Amino acid sequence: MGKQNFPYIALFLGMMFMLAVTFGGQVNEETNNTRLPLLILLIISEVAFFLTAIAAYFSIKQMYAEGFDVKMMVVSGLCVISAITFLVKGISFWPL
Repeated sequence: MGKQNFPYIALFLGMMFMLAVTFGGQVNEETNNTRLPLLILLIISEVAFFLTAIAAYFSIKQMYAEGFDVKMMVVSGLCVISAITFLVKGISFWPL
């Protein structure tokens, strides 16, 4: 795996983590707890945030080095959006 393929792999893993955070973060009405433990949701959000943020950095850096490509622009945009989403979801899971 080189730096050229990392954004694609990270985007795929980010989408899988997004499914886990979205469905695991749903609150059970009877027990008032999330489906996954809170610490697991926080760890997944943090790891996925760093993974997609690094992938966005590498994809933007690759676009500047090799020229702008529509496919890489979409991947970098999706990585930026997912990194922001994981940041917001991770902050929203903190009990106040």
